[in-house]
This record gives sequence, structure tokens and C-alpha cells, in this order.
Amino acid sequence: MTDPSNPPKWKRVVVKLSGEALMGDAPHGLHAPTLERIAKDLASSAELGAQIAVVVGGGNFFRGIQGADKGIERARADSIGMLATVMNGLALEQAIEAQGRQARALSAVPMPSLCESYSRRAALHHLAKGRVVIAAGGTGLPFFTTDTPAVVRAAELSADAVLKATQVDGVYTADPKRDPSARRYEQLTHDEAIARSLAVMDTAAFALARENKIPIIVFSIAEEGAIRAVLEGRGRATHVVP
Repeated sequence: MTDPSNPPKWKRVVVKLSGEALMGDAPHGLHAPTLERIAKDLASSAELGAQIAVVVGGGNFFRGIQGADKGIERARADSIGMLATVMNGLALEQAIEAQGRQARALSAVPMPSLCESYSRRAALHHLAKGRVVIAAGGTGLPFFTTDTPAVVRAAELSADAVLKATQVDGVYTADPKRDPSARRYEQLTHDEAIARSLAVMDTAAFALARENKIPIIVFSIAEEGAIRAVLEGRGRATHVVP
């Protein structure tokens, strides 16, 4: 049920999840309690009345750039990585529906025996029906991380923001796990993020967000209810704005 007394800060968002976010404490693959926690958070966020699309990575199974380092041709390695994102998309679809919320996994790499192929029209249809849309398969093209398709999907779906889930609570001047003196930014512009080479998102993704005036909210996915907290304007996060 939608709570009209507590409307979300943004009406339509794209949540960018890394594959590693689904590993939890496991060294590889999916960690069932973590998958359930994130699925519950996504379902709860949709209950606010927000339309939720998710772009998920595949690094918990296979990262294209690491495969290329092991001698696999980069284009082929990226194709394997795209398949890993579909695996995660199907897992998220099932986990969200187990929370009582309808979800649809759509793949940019056509595989109709497993899930619906991605199209803007299909995604908008499912969002209008209140379903959580999981956009898997990246862009369907090699040489892109899943940061870029997150912003591409946000632009084509006219999303109000990209919610970038990470392992830290925002954007820092340096890696806070390695540099105790690192300072967290409360707000940045896209231009500042690009000029300072802040590694929280690909430069191409920042540039595309800047061109389309899409804010990027960077927050930690480690806490229960983190996505809903961002939608409600709570919690610690860095806002990267036009």
C-alpha cells in the first residue's frame, strides 16, 4: 500500500546496484540473507509510491575487465559479464516477488526463454503497473561498465535521479578505508566529480548525467532500509547534481 502521508523525494528513480553488493559476507556468488535484505528494501521503497528501476552489475560472478586480464578477449569477457548481470537480475526478480511485490527482469541481451527483452516501452509499462523493473544485460554492448547503462536507463525512462549504492556512505576525497583523513562531500556538481577524477562512477556516466541534468545520489547499501531512507530524504549520502 502507498503511504500518501509520506511521499518519496523522487517519483521515479534508477537504483544502481553492484554485483558485489549481493555477495554479503560470501566470497563469491549470492548471499541469501543479503539478497533478501536488498529485495525487501526495494519492495518497501516501491510501497512509498516511487517507480523503481534497478540496474545491477555482475561482479559477484564475473567482471569483464578481470576476464580480459586473464587473457580473454575484452569484448568476449564483457559479454560473459553481461550474462552475469542477467543471473543477478533473475535472482533479484524472484527475491522481490517473495516480498509480495511484482518485479520484472528485462535483459538488454535477448534471451526470451529466461526473461523479457529490454525496451523502453516495456520498462515504462511495468513501472506504470507498480512493478520493480530490473534492467540486466548492461547496454548489450561491450566496453561499458554498468554505471553507464544506469544513467542511460535513467535518461530514457525520464527518471528523477540515479541512486548509486556503494560500500561507503557517499563520495570522499580519497578511499576512506585506506585514508583515515579522507573527507566526505555533502554535495558536488557533475563537473567537479569529473574534474577531480572521483572514482565512485565512470567518467562517461557522470558526463551523460550532466548532459541530461540527472542528479546522482551516492549512499551505502550496507544498512537495512538504505534505499528507502534515501527516497525519504534521510541518511548520509552525497548528492552529485547538475
